[in-house]
Amino acid sequence: MAAVIRDLEQVNADLQEQKERVDNVDFKMVTFSLAGKDYGVDIMNVKEIAKADKFTYVPNAASFVRGVYNLRGDIIPIIDLRTFFNLPIESKVDSQENMLILRINDQVYGTIVDKIDKVVGINRESIQPPHPIFGDINIKFISGVVEKQGDLYIILDVVRIFTVTEEDKNKSRGTVTDSGDYYVPAPTEQSPILQRTSTDSTTDFIKESLAALRRFTVTGVNEKWLHKRFNEWSVGRSGDALQLKSASEADEFLREFLSPYTGEFWSDSYAAIVKKTLPDFSSANLNVWNVGCGKGYETYSFACILKSRYPDARIKIWANDNDVMSVSQAPNMVFELEELPDFCRPFMVRGKQGYTFDQVIKDSIVFEYHDVLHESAMPDLDIVLARDTLSFLSENDQAKLINNFSEKLKSRGVIFIGRNEELSGVIWHLMADDPVSAYLHIE
Repeated sequence: MAAVIRDLEQVNADLQEQKERVDNVDFKMVTFSLAGKDYGVDIMNVKEIAKADKFTYVPNAASFVRGVYNLRGDIIPIIDLRTFFNLPIESKVDSQENMLILRINDQVYGTIVDKIDKVVGINRESIQPPHPIFGDINIKFISGVVEKQGDLYIILDVVRIFTVTEEDKNKSRGTVTDSGDYYVPAPTEQSPILQRTSTDSTTDFIKESLAALRRFTVTGVNEKWLHKRFNEWSVGRSGDALQLKSASEADEFLREFLSPYTGEFWSDSYAAIVKKTLPDFSSANLNVWNVGCGKGYETYSFACILKSRYPDARIKIWANDNDVMSVSQAPNMVFELEELPDFCRPFMVRGKQGYTFDQVIKDSIVFEYHDVLHESAMPDLDIVLARDTLSFLSENDQAKLINNFSEKLKSRGVIFIGRNEELSGVIWHLMADDPVSAYLHIE
């Protein structure tokens, strides 16, 4: 029996060897580990591997710069990739550090890693695009992911890590780049060896994770909130714990982003603030666009507030959402009176199944299945209600929708956006004690 097992093992080995000979190996990488995960870099960027334990300290350099090192007469900067990517550092008996000596655009750099493994040959076509869930580092520094004999390797884009565009160089010359990247100047430049921008690479990873896991896009609309939230999130966390690796973690990060009473009836106190915020309109017709109306609770809340604020106006609300089930059920909802806030109760009528909104409120709302990014036939608008909607669109779609608002709003129209959102290029009229949303006037 033992002989049979050995023979089978030999057959499997021969088949594997044949398979590898058939594979077109056109890319080789040097593999290494960081915080227990396998990484690789293009062998064409690797000058050599080395060990060292004595580095010359460089004042005012970033925390991940271990110093400079004399490599056979050449002074090169040494970067600790573990600190650079906010990864934990494994304890070890040997005091010497494992280093990959890289050549990037005629410059030489030393990078410290946990362990250097081997050279692995693969077919370029087997490399998959990067994704935030594949690693604990900023996705823009990953060129791809590949599996080889059961091992998953994250391929670093070391050229991206150690270089910036000429435009960024001219702007920063070894200080800070406007794009939020790190800049490692050449050793011959008259500047510190490495400067770090105010935007940490972990923050960039947060942005990419939110986009991938919850389609939350960070732009000028919400960037101030993101930095504030990240500072809160960072308290008591470090390394891997800073990252968002699952939808539940993304939800926890976004927990305080949404405006009050999202997806439900607004409270009486909240409704009072909204009512107080609304301006005077001279027109007898009031046209409103409710973008992303959901199940309609907020739409009904706003309709009752508008009817109370403008009792003689003819109000028409176009309530749009791309959830066909929600918009189809919204017109026929039935409630118990105690479920409703006080400000809604004057607009309710009792039926056989319970309470519904009266015909005046129902007639004022048109619930429609509609993608807000597509053209729609509606008159010029007095009010847009779009709380938190922009942040869950791509950057291009945000710009498209904002432009749509600008085109459809009357000269004194107003927009309600999310409590943690803001728009540039507009005049703000935000009450100091307003916890509701941004009220602004498009010129």
